[in-house]
Order: sequence, then C-alpha cells, then structure tokens
Amino acid sequence: MRKLLYALAATTLLITSWAHAAPELRSDHPERYTVVKGDTLWDISARFLNNPWYWPEIWHVNPQVANPHLIYPGDRLALVYIDGKPRITKVASSDVVKLSPKVRSEPIDTPIPAIPLDAIGSFLTDTRIVSPEEINGAPYVLEGEDGRIITGAGDKLYARGEKPADKVGIFRRSKEFRDPETGEFLGLEARSIARGDVARENGDVLTVNLTSSSEEVRIGDRLMVSEDRRLTTSFVPSAPDQDVEGQMISVDGGVSQIGQFDVVAINRGTREGLEAGNVMAVLKSGNLVRDPVTGETIELPSERAGLLMVFQAYEKMSYGLVLQATRALTVGDKVTNP
Repeated sequence: MRKLLYALAATTLLITSWAHAAPELRSDHPERYTVVKGDTLWDISARFLNNPWYWPEIWHVNPQVANPHLIYPGDRLALVYIDGKPRITKVASSDVVKLSPKVRSEPIDTPIPAIPLDAIGSFLTDTRIVSPEEINGAPYVLEGEDGRIITGAGDKLYARGEKPADKVGIFRRSKEFRDPETGEFLGLEARSIARGDVARENGDVLTVNLTSSSEEVRIGDRLMVSEDRRLTTSFVPSAPDQDVEGQMISVDGGVSQIGQFDVVAINRGTREGLEAGNVMAVLKSGNLVRDPVTGETIELPSERAGLLMVFQAYEKMSYGLVLQATRALTVGDKVTNP
C-alpha cells in the first residue's frame, strides 16, 4: 500500500511539473497586436505569455510569408486556436486569418531583434573571449605617428608582428574569468578598442591607419582579425534543452549591483548546452540567519529575482543580458532554468 501511495505521489508530482512546463497566457493578453518600431521579440512574447521563453511553442509559422520566423514593424499578430491550443501567427487583417496560397512577400524593413541591441552594442562587434596564447601571440602596438603614446580614430600607428588581416581590430587584455567553484580557467576577455586598415608591411612592422575608436589606443594593445559580428535576429527566447545551473561571475562596467539591461558573464557555456536565446532565471541567495534555538547559522532558500537571456555563448562561459530584475542582483547570484 505504501509503495502504491509513493507511486501515486510521484506521478502527481510529474504531472504537476508537466503542467507548469507549458506556455501560460497572460490574463490580459491581447487578441491582436500590431508590431511597432522599437519592439523586441521579448517585449511581444511578454505581452502574450507569463513565461515569454515559451514563445517557440506558441508561434505558428505562416508558410505563405517569406522568412516566416522574422517579425517586422507593421506586422499584425493574432492569437488563434489550432486543435484547441493557443497559437500566435501573422495575419493579413485585424479580422481574418488567411492561410491560403498567395504571392510570397516580405516588408521592406529591418526585422525586430530578440532583445535591445543598444544594450549590448559593444559585444556585437569585436569584444570576444580568447585564450591567453591567442592574445599574447598577436601583433602589438609600438607607438603612434611622431612618437605618440596615445592614438585614436584618424591617426596612424605602428605595430609589430605577423599581419592578421588587411582589416584589424585593436584589443586590450581585460578580465580573466575563472569558475568561482572549481577555479577552472574559463576565458580571457579581449575588449575592442578600435579598428584600422593595415596600410603597409615593412618586415614585421605594420603601419595601421585607425578608422574608428571607442577609446584611446595605447602602446602594447593587440591587433587581431576584425570580426564584424552582429547579433542575429533569428534566435528566439527559449529555455535550455537541459538543466543548467551556474553563477553570474562578472558584470560589464565593474558596478557592484546588477539591474535590468546590464550585461553579465556566467560560468556556463556551450559544453553545458547553452546557446544564444536561452533564458535563465536568476536566484538571489538567501540571507544567513542565526537559529534562536540551536545557535546554528542557517542559509535561507534562494529566491527568484530576475531573468536574463544569453546572447553570446562560448565553450566554457557566456554573456547574457538581464531582462528583468525584481531586486538588486549581485555577482555570485545563481542562474538556472526558468
């Protein structure tokens, strides 16, 4: 009898977990919504769902539209029911859902991004995670024209080393990331400082014309291949495919507290199954309290305090953008599946 009760209890828990692991429509969700310039996919998801990372499960692709996964300003979205399940799809008007064959068309506009791109602009161009060997082996700045020790956009500088490419990025060695639990080296951040064109080679001395800069270039900064990386709009908010637990190990800007739209580094990456678009819950560590009876120090349970989305995943670590924060977050707070 006891075994039967245990089995029934386990089944009930499993069914309950399945019930929670499903899209939940907001009580105030719209029946129709017209996308406007400035919207993000996260914003739209949150208009319809209590758990926006389930967007892939309710998005109904309209095969009559070119690039049906992309959403543009001016598109009309409607909540419909297919086989009794809620689905959101593009519609031709505010009243009629047309799924019949027609000429394939696409608005002449820029598709909306998944998250605010201006919040992560410096990470969408060149800033990257590298190995110490990679940055130490890269050409380095000797000096600027006329012996200058600091240069910027429009200036000429000289560097020494093997030319990496005709167009180069100038980088500065930044943070070194280690796992706070194991001490494992996770990667080295190479921060993008400037861009330039290699004008001449004289042996191993390179003459570089700086075309743009975000801060002053100094002696010793490194030259690497310029990657004009832009965040793709094709990924969507989603939960990781497997259970992931980690920590926020750094915040961009060196501030002590973390809030909405701050960029953070976490100690989990592609080897743990993370990919761009994955949403993670942030758990605020519980306070330490003294048990008044036993005198022991007890840590209270962690409480959910925010959400972040991974926008760049490397092998051992990732960068994410905090999308929601119900209280001030800090480095060391845990991250887990939402």
